[in-house]
Amino acid sequence: MRFIITGRNIELTPSLQEAVENKLKKLDKYFTPAAEAQVTLSVEREHQKIEVTIPVKGRIIRAEESSNDMYASIDLVQETIEKQLKKYKNKLIDRTQSGSGFSREYEEETYEDENPIQIVKTKRFAVKPMDPEEACLQMEMLGHSFYVFRDAETDQVCVVYKRKNGTYGLIEPEYS
Repeated sequence: MRFIITGRNIELTPSLQEAVENKLKKLDKYFTPAAEAQVTLSVEREHQKIEVTIPVKGRIIRAEESSNDMYASIDLVQETIEKQLKKYKNKLIDRTQSGSGFSREYEEETYEDENPIQIVKTKRFAVKPMDPEEACLQMEMLGHSFYVFRDAETDQVCVVYKRKNGTYGLIEPEYS
């Protein structure tokens, strides 16, 4: 696996780069050598944060962890990605669905799902036409972290959500 490491508000020392590469090299068994991991290290106030994004055949494996120590964050993000990969592996039905970016060893290995996905409640509601700003207001009034609505301009179902930093995000469908 290849690494593209960038830093925001932090100096990328050789020892820090080496720590990232050594820890994330443990994920090599899951990917082909052509796989590319985009790693961003950043410091925000007192939090040392690492974000890892690995695009694989139309899917994105992504994890973000932060702590008071960058080396601890690196350890946490490696564990998070490994858990995601094991969970994803359990969802693959056959080899045609498995990504060409994954290694043969990963495709053939089986894992027990530690936390199977269970839907315990279903809600139905009317999807009303509104603009994204109005949807954010509705979300805040309900005290939720996301809100599904129909965009009044495009007539598409969209989602607004509250981000960790207090700002808002908008998810719009893209049809291929």
